[in-house]
Amino acid sequence: YGICHLSTGDMLREAVAAKTPNGVRAKDAMDNGRLVTDDIVFGIVKDALVKPECKKGYIIDGLPRTLGQAKAMTDMGIEVDKTLHFNVPDDVILERTAGRWLHRPSGRTYHEKFAPPKVPFTDDVTGEKLTQRPDDKREVCEKRLVIYHKELDPIVDYYKKAGVYTEINGNRPAADVRTSVLAALEGTKVRPWFQFWRGSN
Repeated sequence: YGICHLSTGDMLREAVAAKTPNGVRAKDAMDNGRLVTDDIVFGIVKDALVKPECKKGYIIDGLPRTLGQAKAMTDMGIEVDKTLHFNVPDDVILERTAGRWLHRPSGRTYHEKFAPPKVPFTDDVTGEKLTQRPDDKREVCEKRLVIYHKELDPIVDYYKKAGVYTEINGNRPAADVRTSVLAALEGTKVRPWFQFWRGSN
């Protein structure tokens, strides 16, 4: 499709690491299991949308998370061709997120089930202890999912009424999900489209 991919989660983490004003505010929210507020998200996203690689269009991954965000995009004149909702059961999301561990100095990542270190909670290369992102802790993920479900239904209704909503079963092999995505995008013009996940970044 020749369009760029913008992950709100990645952009938020980059802002947090850089300790930008919005990044500091985002870190406080994520550490306490709250969703990042709209003004923080749009402040970070707006900077990314002006990049040359996004000139032909873009995928915003992880936005909107609230009905207010969906309406704000409409008010900003962003024409949406498709919204893809990747639906994954809560227990699967919790298994994937709460099992993630990180060796912060190198960026190496592990997973308790899918990519475990040779020695539990220890980096394979240096022998140093692994850490877990605060927003990957199980109790934080559970709290965020409760908030997410409360916010989800109004967004689904909004895009269903607009005729651009597609739900995709995300709890399948990647090749099957890809086939469903391509089918959903058949005939879509090269313009922005958005996806929101059942779960957190």
